[in-house]
Amino acid sequence: MLGAAVIGTKPSPVYAARIDHAVDLYRQGRVQNILLTGGRSPEDTLTEAASGAAYAMAKGVPETAILQEDRSRTTRENLANAREVLGQARLQPVLIVSDPLHMRRAMAMAASEDFDAQASPTPTTRYRSLATQAPFLAREVWFMHVHWLAAI
Repeated sequence: MLGAAVIGTKPSPVYAARIDHAVDLYRQGRVQNILLTGGRSPEDTLTEAASGAAYAMAKGVPETAILQEDRSRTTRENLANAREVLGQARLQPVLIVSDPLHMRRAMAMAASEDFDAQASPTPTTRYRSLATQAPFLAREVWFMHVHWLAAI
């Protein structure tokens, strides 16, 4: 599951939606573990992974089912570091959880990291209005092009 911002010690609404979706997948038996990714911004007291783990455990996911990658600051780093945490398990099908508007880039980057991955976007997005979607999509287009150029 890809990280997102933390507000104080709590996941941001975007991150909470991702964790909620991962918890639902766990409860449905579609996944056996949840890997939470994300490091700490200078203004935060907790890493995204630690905040997400506490949130998931409060929702009933046992600590033994939670893995953490707590050094990354970008989607590329989320996936590269997740590859290390998962080891050979990344060669098994994994579900990538993120916001629907972020999924295309996340999946392209997962393929670059040799993941056998399926997309599992959150069923809703916090980016509902054109005013919130347009900047997010513009950012995604920019970073998708950066990803493509880096692959050359």
